[in-house]
This record gives sequence, structure tokens and C-alpha cells, in this order.
Amino acid sequence: MGEVHRLPAPQISFSLQTAGRLMTEVFPAWVQDLALLVESVETVRPAGALPDWQPGATVRLPYSKKVCSDGAAVCTQALMALADTAMVLACSAAWNGYRPMTSVDQTTHFLRPVNFDVVADARVVRIGRNTSFGRVMLLNAADRRPVGMVASAYSML
Repeated sequence: MGEVHRLPAPQISFSLQTAGRLMTEVFPAWVQDLALLVESVETVRPAGALPDWQPGATVRLPYSKKVCSDGAAVCTQALMALADTAMVLACSAAWNGYRPMTSVDQTTHFLRPVNFDVVADARVVRIGRNTSFGRVMLLNAADRRPVGMVASAYSML
């Protein structure tokens, strides 16, 4: 019987720490002012993951009056920036490293007003050489009930 050759396990270079650094090195100051917190990054399928698992990232937008448009509800612009930022990190997780990109489409459906912390669960649906597609679920951080859904497309620069 022939010799079995095993490929080495993929080296994970894009981590939670790398994502945190991107928050200060890549994103503009006004996005940094949202005080977003990267909670997780998934570059490889975790043990026990469902068959439809996709690489991704979760990012939290802490509730504050600063991100509210009327003194109570978080403004939709902040929620869209949260989704966009989370998707850039999700794409970076899928590539196992950051690549410059720009959004070419972002369709957002807001399901209810938000006056609490929101978590964006961003997942890569398809990643290509020049274009990538993703989905983001915006969730109440406390009970994980959906507050918004986003479909997005990105062009690599």
C-alpha cells in the first residue's frame, strides 16, 4: 500500500486580536467612535458545526445616547455601519487575512426599533477573487431576537 500524505492543518493567522487591530488601523475614526467590540471570529469550521456553517465574525454595538437619532432608538446609520464593519471582518476571516474591499450593495431590513446593545452575526455566503457576498443578522444582545437583516456584496480593491 502506498504512503499516505496528509496536508498540514491550515495556519490560522486571522484571529480575534487581528480583528481588534483592524478596528483601529483600517476603519475610519467615525466608525471607531461607535465603540464596536469584536466578540468572535470564525476562520475554520468548529467541531460540531452545522453543515451550512460559513466563516464569519460577531461584533457588538454598545447602546449609548451617542448613537441614537431621537434620544432613544439607535439610528439606522449606526446599525448599517455595524453590519458593514462586521462583514469586512467576516470576509477577512474567510480569507484568513484582511484584503482591501468596498461595499457595492447593502440591503438592510429593520425589524424593530433598537434601544439596547446589538450584535451583528456576519457570515460569508460566497467569497470570490473579485466579489464577495454576505449576510448579517442584527440581534438583540440580551435575548438574541432579530432586529434586522442585511444582504451585502463587496468588491475587492
